[in-house]
Parts: sequence; structure tokens; C-alpha cells
Amino acid sequence: MSEQHSIIPLERIAESIYVIRGHKVILSTHLAELYDVEPRVLVQAVKRNPERFPKDFMFQLTREEFNDLKSQIVISSWGGMRRATPYAFTEQGVAMLSSVLNSKRAILVNVEIMRAFVHLRQILTSHSNLAQRLAELESKYDEQFKVVFDAIRELMEPPQVKRPPIGFRVKERRARYATRTMRR
Repeated sequence: MSEQHSIIPLERIAESIYVIRGHKVILSTHLAELYDVEPRVLVQAVKRNPERFPKDFMFQLTREEFNDLKSQIVISSWGGMRRATPYAFTEQGVAMLSSVLNSKRAILVNVEIMRAFVHLRQILTSHSNLAQRLAELESKYDEQFKVVFDAIRELMEPPQVKRPPIGFRVKERRARYATRTMRR
């Protein structure tokens, strides 16, 4: 299947990848959405096959990690109160899910998720290679090029997105009160 005819856009998958406990992971709630199954169905399938999901493949978020993640995202797509925190699946855990969820969609989605992880790794590698080459060039040249290297470093930084403040802003016209005095 080519990337142009993918079942799920790469950007949508990439938005679901978080770094938690030093691992790139996708949460069970997002995976269930991608696989088009209910989160409880996904978790049940995992719990029926615990030997396939060691701790380096999958772990459950602590309540604190979950709350921190919700506050970073600002808008919670996880609805109301939850009894349990979601599970986080590493790349290997996601690959193992295709053997547990036996459906054609699970296989197709897994292929797309693996492509997203590879794409992310390529971006990170090229970024670190660029930073290393810039450091090498900087060490070769003297202070007069420092400004140029600083400008290049600034361009390498991802842009800071300024978001409008959350909430309502009521824009009313001020009432015009007459300053005339009443006549008797």
C-alpha cells in the first residue's frame, strides 16, 4: 500500500505519539480509535495475552502522568471520569497488537503506525545530524561567523505557536449616557 493511499494519514498518527517515561508511545485510547474498536475491547485483548506484552512493550500510566498529559493537551478527548488510566504502547507493543487483534483493519493500521514511527525516527536523525554538522562548522570558524550560526540554530528550532487565550471575550459597545440635566 502506498503512502498516498494510506488508510490513516501519517499526520494523524504522528499527533498521537507522545514521549512518556523516555519512550515514544501511543495511548490505548488513541489506538482503539485508529483500529476502530472500543478501548475496553483493545484492553481485553491485551489482558488475555499478557505474555505478549512485557513492560518494555506496554505500561499503564499513573494517575499523575495521565493528569499531566491531559493538562498539556488542554482539551481532553477522553470524556468524563475514567476508572482506569490508559495504557501506553511502545513501537514494539503496537507491532504485537496486530497479532492480538485479528482483523484486516488492525493489520492495515499497524502498517501505517510502523511507517509513522520510522518517519519520526528519520526526522529526529536528520535533525541531530544537522546539529552535529553545524557544531563541526562552528568549531572551524572564528567569532565573526557566530551570528550566522546563531541565526541558523534559531531557524532549526520549531516555531512557537501563539494560541489565542481560551474563553469568551464579550465585546459590547459602551452605553452612552446623556450628560444633560433634567429641566423642571
